Amino acid sequence: MQTKFPKLVIATTILASSLAFIDGSVVNVGLPSIGASLHAGAEQMQWVINAYLLPLSALLLLGGAAGDRFGRVRLLVTGTLVFGAASIACAFAPTLGALLFARGVQGLGAAALMPNSLAILGNAFSGEARGRAIGIWAATGAVMGAAAPVLGGWLIDTAGWRWIFGINIPFALGAIVLALAYVRESAVDKKAQPLDIVGGTLATVALGSLTWGLTVGSGHGGWTIPAIFSMIIGATFSAAFVWIEKKRGEKAMMPLALFASKGFVGLSLLTLLLYGSLGSLVVLVPYVLIRAASYSGKAAGAALLPLALVLALLSPTIGKLSGRIGPRLPLIVGPLVVAIGFLLTLRIGQQGAYWTTIFPALLVIALGMAGAVAPLTTAVLTAVDAGHVGSASGFNNAVARTGGLVATALLGGVLGAAGEKLVSEFHLAAVVCALASLGAAGSVFFMVGNSPGSGSRKR
Repeated sequence: MQTKFPKLVIATTILASSLAFIDGSVVNVGLPSIGASLHAGAEQMQWVINAYLLPLSALLLLGGAAGDRFGRVRLLVTGTLVFGAASIACAFAPTLGALLFARGVQGLGAAALMPNSLAILGNAFSGEARGRAIGIWAATGAVMGAAAPVLGGWLIDTAGWRWIFGINIPFALGAIVLALAYVRESAVDKKAQPLDIVGGTLATVALGSLTWGLTVGSGHGGWTIPAIFSMIIGATFSAAFVWIEKKRGEKAMMPLALFASKGFVGLSLLTLLLYGSLGSLVVLVPYVLIRAASYSGKAAGAALLPLALVLALLSPTIGKLSGRIGPRLPLIVGPLVVAIGFLLTLRIGQQGAYWTTIFPALLVIALGMAGAVAPLTTAVLTAVDAGHVGSASGFNNAVARTGGLVATALLGGVLGAAGEKLVSEFHLAAVVCALASLGAAGSVFFMVGNSPGSGSRKR
């Protein structure tokens, strides 16, 4: 153990990272109300989510690298301040455009706080204690993420959707106070190379263009010329990003040398596919329950409780276990179980009792995710030297958020449907998520070794 205040360090990282977990789960439950209040269609509702995920996905790498260069506590506090202020702006947004802008600023704040939150945790602990700390971090974050939709649903039903953004404020204040008082600042390399601003800009434009193209192309308008052109622009900027990162070498925010390891590629594919599937789940289940099964906001939020509670109960134990036996087995079995859970969601429709249709599917998905979340995080954090923990954390988080970003962009057909059509579109999405989860298991089986951290370290 490398800190005088281990419990307070864990509490700080939990409060900070929970901002992102809570905000995401609450906004998903609030989509129908936000759409009705601001007269937003399916494509615009996708952007209520993606306006946040886009800067978060594109700039997480830069946020992690900035923490390595300027200090992780400093970036954590700054990001949390930005996130809290943007949450207030979301609550008072007079128009959809203002809400989307504030959501984008939230994404900027999250890009600074999230990788540095996990990097602080990774540096404060070592060995088996690190696995246990990460398990506690994941578990408590899951509990907060589970409680937020229930509270948020109640606020939506009683006071309106604007109140859900106020949930973030006490968490932001608590994280800032604890970080300044009890978390030791990381060593700062003042001779480090300048931040990769060009790479960050290219990544943002590339992801933005690809996301807009996918959002329009997957909607009822289909693959129009603007949608195709947007995809071409995204692909062009993606190629430019790779070229710039190759030229910068180890100075890049995403050093391409990492991809020389087959295991690193396998972990990245796992993260993209599994978190893309999870992102689809947490958006679609509350939406379908509210729009097709006539659930209240509070009931739809409570429906996701099994997912978070199982993660909370099992993540510490599995995180500790993966520190002993290596990540390979849990990272294969977990996604396979998730795939079975998605197939069980095919039983969800306009009719059917919660305990016999919805609960079994969510329980199985939760069991599978619990087997993967903590081992994956531990493997990534133990794969690099202490000076690059922030960058490694940022990359893993960026891939996870990109998975959610892409998944949400492809949900236009589901969010634009109603009645039986909505249910059938949801079932199609569930099958795709099951196949993606199988692909995640396969990427580990064929590409990742069994020793802790072996999946990412360059050999």
